[in-house]
Amino acid sequence: MFEQYQRIKQEHADAILMFRMGDFYEMFFDDALKASPLLEIALTARGRGTGNEAPMCGVPHHAVDSYIARLIASGLKVAVCDQVEESGQARGLVRREVVRVVSPGTVTDPGALDARENLYIGCILPSEEAAGAAFVDLSTGELRVAEPAGRGHELALLMAAFRPREILVPEGTDPEPLLDGAGDPAPAAGTLPSWSFGRDAAWRAVLEQMGTITLEGFGCQEMDLGVRAAGALLHHLRATQRSALAHIRRIVPHRTADHMVLDAPTLRSLEVVRSLADGGRAGSLLSVLDRTLTSMGARLLQRWLVSPPRDEHVVRARHEAVGELLGDERARETLRGLLKPVRDVERLLGRATLGTANARDLVALRDSLAPLPAVRDLAARLGAPLLTGRPGPLASADTAAPPGSLDAMEDLHAALAGALEDEPPAGLKDGGIIRAGHDAALDDLRTIARDAASHIAAIETRERQRSGINSLKVRYNRVFGYSIEVSRANLALVPPDYERRQTLVNAERFVTRELKEMEEKILTARERSTEIEHGIFCRLRDAVAAHGSRLKASAQRIAELDVLASLAEVAAARGYVRPEITSRPRTRIVAGRHPIVEAVRSQERFVPNDTTLGGDGARILIVTGPNMGGKSTYLRQVALISLMAQAGSFVPAEAAEIGLADRIFSRIGSSDNLAGGQSTFMVEMQETANILHNATPLSLVLLDEVGRGTSTFDGLSLAWAIVESLRASCGTGGRVLFATHYHELTDLSATLADVRNLTVAVEESGHDVVFLRRIVEGSADRSYGLHVARLAGLPPGVIERAREVLANLETNELGGDGLPKLARHRPAGGREAAGAGQMPLFGAPEDPAASEVAEAIRRMDPDALTPLEALTALHRLRRRLRGDPE
Repeated sequence: MFEQYQRIKQEHADAILMFRMGDFYEMFFDDALKASPLLEIALTARGRGTGNEAPMCGVPHHAVDSYIARLIASGLKVAVCDQVEESGQARGLVRREVVRVVSPGTVTDPGALDARENLYIGCILPSEEAAGAAFVDLSTGELRVAEPAGRGHELALLMAAFRPREILVPEGTDPEPLLDGAGDPAPAAGTLPSWSFGRDAAWRAVLEQMGTITLEGFGCQEMDLGVRAAGALLHHLRATQRSALAHIRRIVPHRTADHMVLDAPTLRSLEVVRSLADGGRAGSLLSVLDRTLTSMGARLLQRWLVSPPRDEHVVRARHEAVGELLGDERARETLRGLLKPVRDVERLLGRATLGTANARDLVALRDSLAPLPAVRDLAARLGAPLLTGRPGPLASADTAAPPGSLDAMEDLHAALAGALEDEPPAGLKDGGIIRAGHDAALDDLRTIARDAASHIAAIETRERQRSGINSLKVRYNRVFGYSIEVSRANLALVPPDYERRQTLVNAERFVTRELKEMEEKILTARERSTEIEHGIFCRLRDAVAAHGSRLKASAQRIAELDVLASLAEVAAARGYVRPEITSRPRTRIVAGRHPIVEAVRSQERFVPNDTTLGGDGARILIVTGPNMGGKSTYLRQVALISLMAQAGSFVPAEAAEIGLADRIFSRIGSSDNLAGGQSTFMVEMQETANILHNATPLSLVLLDEVGRGTSTFDGLSLAWAIVESLRASCGTGGRVLFATHYHELTDLSATLADVRNLTVAVEESGHDVVFLRRIVEGSADRSYGLHVARLAGLPPGVIERAREVLANLETNELGGDGLPKLARHRPAGGREAAGAGQMPLFGAPEDPAASEVAEAIRRMDPDALTPLEALTALHRLRRRLRGDPE
């Protein structure tokens, strides 16, 4: 057995080998030493005390999936080695083989998956000027390919969109530089042999998988690098899963130009799928919009939000469908009621195809197919093409099923309903899977097994009468089977045809020919009925896999209907309206609201605000105002409304006109990368550089407090230059919202017609301030930081001293050259015009000259001075302040 183990282990040296022995999966040697503390199970040994002692630990076979999940969560790979023949049929050692290899990217066990999220394994083929990328969700059979330019920015965008759990690259390639943007935690990385990326081998693998001679019909015939990455990944998955992967029958090209792009910082700062508070779904845009009833719909909604389409016809088709379901409450409620019992058809199909589905999985599939005819009939009565499946613009080529009405799969449902018990056991060899009446031979065998007790009782009665032994009993023992037990006192009455089988202390056990025949019949019936049941089940499971393409299309149609009904339900509950979609770079929002803040703080009245940006109006909005006044909320609100509209959702506003964007950039909030040795300011500058290099006339850009991580003058200078650069790089398009405490930036509106100033309205009463959270025209000259500090609980003495220092700073606010104007080019000759430079920071109140100058200015009446007198007075005051003789 150990020779067999070592031979198999050598083929899977990089994995924990779970070796099936009877009712347990055992791990030996280093695997046992590594796994036992992770799984919190006892470490023991075979051959203890001998020279061949082998450390070992084991887990029950019926609970193996949960233990595999724990090992995978620890970053390990697991090879599952099963007995592939029955011990009674084996000649010598039972044959064992690895039936699947589970890695972080190939988990399919429902207990280890988040039902509402995809789990991708990716494969990257880098080249000098581009890269090929392929992503597969093994649990659903989804396969996507892409060809990002180079190895940097576009590849990082792909990683942010798919967030793979595992990445594979050609051997000899360092995977680390390719993982940027993949999220936290970073995906596991591995290598594949170079030959699998070869053009002939890779293309052959993909064409065989699709069952075609060309990929023209899938729209990726020209994506050579992407197809080669897909081919290498398919080679790997076939080898590790020991499966033909029959549920992968479609390859979808993912092109950046077809989608709005959201990079990792933008997804994070806008809280599209994860909350900034704890990294969970609660408090994210996804949690607000997700009222889906199926796991398939939940996953599709997330894809719509992460990669909204850029085709205005597609977006309008989604809006039309949502609008119809919003207006027809009865149809919406009926549809959602029909979808409620539908389980995860995509993943049930995946398990059936991979051969891991049990009877309960097929029962779940059967019950999920039951409402489909009613769903089909309801959808056919609606008007929007996206609901009925009639030809027309669909959600997008990469998420929707092909045009056509919903395939209700009545034939497959009938086959499953006619064969399966309503509540079968989890195990495939426990019996009780197949309905009575489905198979005549199975029914006969079950009758024999069921009537065994009465047959045995009849034999017992006859033998008592024949022998005259009233205490005679027929017993069953697992080792010896059925036997007739006679006490020692009655041995003289035993008939001569009894055969002795076992001697006990106070009795003897015998068998008769009739009893042996009945025993063989009963045991054979049980064993044979289990075999027949298992065979019928396997044929049913194969039939499900054979209908994979139809099931996949039906699952996608159900997911789409679920998402559209969910968006309509949210719109009805929260008062969202249909946005007007345009191809012009323009955003106009009337009484817009932040969807997440409004939902989370449902007890508070959200103050709505208007936005007009782009088109013929201002393209850059400079937003000033107090801390906690709502500037960041306003910026995020505009971005989220734009994102929701382009994804196909209605929006929280009274009216909205949204121009399609190619990208949303968001530089909001502060973060650092201590492990990478990057400060908050460094991270901020890197993200801003990314925006400046990649923003286009169709982009929506959000910048919040850029430059605050350095000195005031450095930060202001950078902020000023960044706004000017964005204005130049975005040409006549582009939409920029820039929130800042650098009030000097508002001077840009005086010279640039497409820059407009907005501020947050404030109501003051002495030292008390009320933030009205209304965005109005104009600019702020104060940040009210002291007021926020007081609300935060700083000691009163600190607040009072800060107020004194602030007063001195505000009266002496000069530029680096000693003059008040900051927004101009430096005069020729550098800083020598500044003379003595800047006045003392805190006004030097003990300086008599400064006090005299201040008093002279207070007494002066500028309106009574001629220009010459004013100039003379200014020179006199300057000499007095510098201590020059009069």
